[in-house]
Amino acid sequence: MENAGLITLIPTIVVLATAILTNRPVAALITGVVVGILLVSPENLLGSFSDITLSVMQDPQIAWIIMVCGLMGSLFYLLIATGGVAAFTDTMTKKANTRNKSLIITWLLGLTMFLDDYLNAIVIGNSMKKVTDKFKVSRSMLAYIVDSTAAPTCVLIPISTWAVYFSVILESTDAIPLGGGMSHYIAAIPFMFYPIIALFLVPFVATGRFPLIGPMLNEELIASKKDCTEKLTEDMQQKNPKQKANMWAFILPLIVLIAFTWLNDIDLLKGIIAALMLTVPIIISLKLINIYAALDAMLEGFKIMIPPLMIVIAAFMFKTINDQLGFPQFIMESVKPFMSPILFPVIVFISMAFMSFATASNWGIFAIAIPIVMPLGVALEVPIPLIIGALLSAGSFGSHACFYTDATVLSAQSCDISPMKHALTQFPYALIAAGSASIFYIAIAYVVV
Repeated sequence: MENAGLITLIPTIVVLATAILTNRPVAALITGVVVGILLVSPENLLGSFSDITLSVMQDPQIAWIIMVCGLMGSLFYLLIATGGVAAFTDTMTKKANTRNKSLIITWLLGLTMFLDDYLNAIVIGNSMKKVTDKFKVSRSMLAYIVDSTAAPTCVLIPISTWAVYFSVILESTDAIPLGGGMSHYIAAIPFMFYPIIALFLVPFVATGRFPLIGPMLNEELIASKKDCTEKLTEDMQQKNPKQKANMWAFILPLIVLIAFTWLNDIDLLKGIIAALMLTVPIIISLKLINIYAALDAMLEGFKIMIPPLMIVIAAFMFKTINDQLGFPQFIMESVKPFMSPILFPVIVFISMAFMSFATASNWGIFAIAIPIVMPLGVALEVPIPLIIGALLSAGSFGSHACFYTDATVLSAQSCDISPMKHALTQFPYALIAAGSASIFYIAIAYVVV
């Protein structure tokens, strides 16, 4: 696909500027789509916008995301309605009897949810916000911890949706033989510097061993002066004053979810459907909830996921118009003249991180870029694990830092704050991890190339 030159950057600049000025991610993304269409086919604005909308809504990946996120919301509201979440948070409150303990437990729980970043983002924030509220931790800090253990954890653990997807994409290149994708992925884990640094920066920030900077400092100061209340759980408890559930009513459905996801080739949709099919009859038979309240809770949980899903859908529309403009090709062609064996890993990391951030595409953009990047790196005699490590680090940065990417939006949703507030408070720490990763890529290239 031909690129349109420098004008391919205009929609991205418009989106970032509009989002910062208005604090409205959906409006910013739609504005970017309109600007992109005016650059591609100004004479057919209405038709092109309609076509992009329909193509995105018919995309199997979008359908998968809608069903997974909606049903995850249903399951979690169901667990709230039965009292399972309240019982779990009460138990955690007893164990996490200090501010630092509550945050470290949140981080450790995030490390256990390695199958999928959606599962991680939705479960941890919703289950721990009442615990951290007790110690006047800002929701921004909680969201930062949740988001920092979503994609980074899933990238580093080779038993995840990320590993399954990227191992298949890697096998589509001539550099890696069929069936060798997973072994090459595992070999690249030590070179995934961004997720490693981002993940291990969290406990230092959370416990004050690394200074609070930027908007996060202000959010923590505000939180320290007032109580944060978790209205959702309280409201659901008021509707179900005779709840008898203990924390196992929360843990067992999650175990079922993880087990069936694992047994079905890391397919979270099959896992969540199985979890609901088993959980609903059991909690009704145990009289933790009646069938009408269960159905109401499931419907309410699905509905609560609609706002973040709107952002994800708008982000996919924005990616589509960027692809039509040839945005990925423009970036890759722009950085090619500067590539050398020593600089190749850091240039790949920075350029792909920018593309992932700008397009909110942590997976789709790499289906285009990997077939370009891998042969070029092999021709320069750069070790394949180092190339893969730089690519996956870039994808992890995009998922972690972009304010309209799926993991960021879901992390914000689970912690009851706006995606923009979450993104702006965690962005300085994402930049610190990215800067550190860049230095590591330059240093390691001098050693191994």
